[in-house]
Amino acid sequence: MAKLNINGKVRDIPAEGEMPLLWAIRELAGLTGTKFGCGIAQCGACSVHINGEVMRSCSIPVSSLKPGDRIVTIEGISPNLSNPVQKAWLELDVPQCGYCQSGQIMAATALLKKTPRPTDAQIDAAMTNICRCGTYQRIRQAVHIAAGNAAGAKSAASDSVKI
Repeated sequence: MAKLNINGKVRDIPAEGEMPLLWAIRELAGLTGTKFGCGIAQCGACSVHINGEVMRSCSIPVSSLKPGDRIVTIEGISPNLSNPVQKAWLELDVPQCGYCQSGQIMAATALLKKTPRPTDAQIDAAMTNICRCGTYQRIRQAVHIAAGNAAGAKSAASDSVKI
């Protein structure tokens, strides 16, 4: 049994110590916004915040969490979509298939907490999640909008995709 603080609520989760946090969140806590993508911490679909840091939950065994660790999933970002990142995602209709977007939003939220007005280079360095649909330009633009950086949003919007 693990005691996990998920989205501000302490829960008794009947997880074995080696179970990845992703599966404890999805299968045992019933919070399915965090997605399984690759299982090797490469794609970022499983991103959550642990003590304010963005982490890939598929590679974190439940046993590695300490009492008092605070886990925030996409469901805990905002109960009513009032988070600036979520608003920007909706405004720009960022996702195509949407599968990676909860992880993208978690990464963008963590970035903006550390760097409130990021440059394009800072966004590119922080947003390492994979989007198979290739919505990276809209993701960058949405991060600028969420940061209130209108000038950056305009430059991001004018970027062309280079193949």
